Order: sequence, then structure tokens, then C-alpha cells
Amino acid sequence: MASLAATSALPTTRPPHGNFTVGGMPRRRMVVVRAEGGEAINPAIRKSEDKVVDSVVVADLAKPLTPYCRCWRSATFPLCDGSHVKHNKATGDNVGPLLLKKQ
Repeated sequence: MASLAATSALPTTRPPHGNFTVGGMPRRRMVVVRAEGGEAINPAIRKSEDKVVDSVVVADLAKPLTPYCRCWRSATFPLCDGSHVKHNKATGDNVGPLLLKKQ
């Protein structure tokens, strides 16, 4: 099973003496979570399918279709950018996005 590693992109402690802004904007903390190794992210769920994609119908969405990442490799996480295609080819995995559909 792939391990998940969390790395802090910004310090988790406050900078000294009121230096709490970056370019006039308040500094935000961010944690980056990524899967490590060339292991499959989906070790057992519906392995007989070429790609596991689920859809959820939601009435209050701005867009008709919104894909959310489930491979942890998207540069636009939490939204899917298609990174699962490269991951699936490299590992033989079959992970795909979660699709939220407007009702």
C-alpha cells in the first residue's frame, strides 16, 4: 500500500515580532499530502474495471460536472487534472476521479 507523507510548505510557528504578512497579505499555513513510491493507491477496490470512477449527483453545484482527484498526484488538488493517467500507466493501478454532477 502506498504511504502518505505530509510536508509543511510554510513554517508552522509564527515568525518573530509581527511579521505575519507576505506581500501585504496574511501568511497562510499549507500542508502538502502526497503518495510516495510507485505502489498502487487502489490495492483492492473493483480491480476488474479499467478505471474506477464514481459519480455523485448534487443539486447545489456551480458547474455541471466537477472532477475531484483520488490519486493524490494532481497539481490542482483537490480537483483532478488527469494525473491519474500517468500514475495508472506506471503502476498498473486503475484509480480515477470522483465526479460530482449537478442535478
